[in-house]
Amino acid sequence: QAQMIETGGGLVQAGGSLLLSCSPSGPTSTIYATAWFRQAPGKERQFVAVVNWNGIHTRYADFVEGRFTVSIDQSRNTVYLQMNKLKPEDTAVYYCATDRTTSHLFPPPPEHLDYWGQGTQVTVSS
Repeated sequence: QAQMIETGGGLVQAGGSLLLSCSPSGPTSTIYATAWFRQAPGKERQFVAVVNWNGIHTRYADFVEGRFTVSIDQSRNTVYLQMNKLKPEDTAVYYCATDRTTSHLFPPPPEHLDYWGQGTQVTVSS
C-alpha cells in the first residue's frame, strides 16, 4: 500500500496563503477519506480537516474558522488544503493520512487513518 506524499509547504507572511497537496506515492486500494493533521514543535499532533472520497463531505477543526478549504481532485487522486489568512500559530508540519477501510464512517475515527506521509513544513512569519 502506497504512503502519502505532502507538498506545497513553505515560508509565508502572516495573512498569506498556501496550497498543500496530498497524493499517494503509488497504487492504492480505495481511499474513502483523507485527513490533514499538523504538529508544531513540542505539541501534539492536531486534526485540521478531512474530506470524503468524492469531496461532498468535509469537516474542520474549530481553529480553522473558515480560513482553510479541503478539496479533492479525483482525476488526479489528489487532496488539497487551501490555507488563507495564515497566522504565526499555524506554523507546523502538515501531514495527510487516509482511511482505506470499508467502514464508510465519516468522519473516520482516528484508528482508521493510516499511510501517513512525511509531512510538509509550513512556517508563518509575523
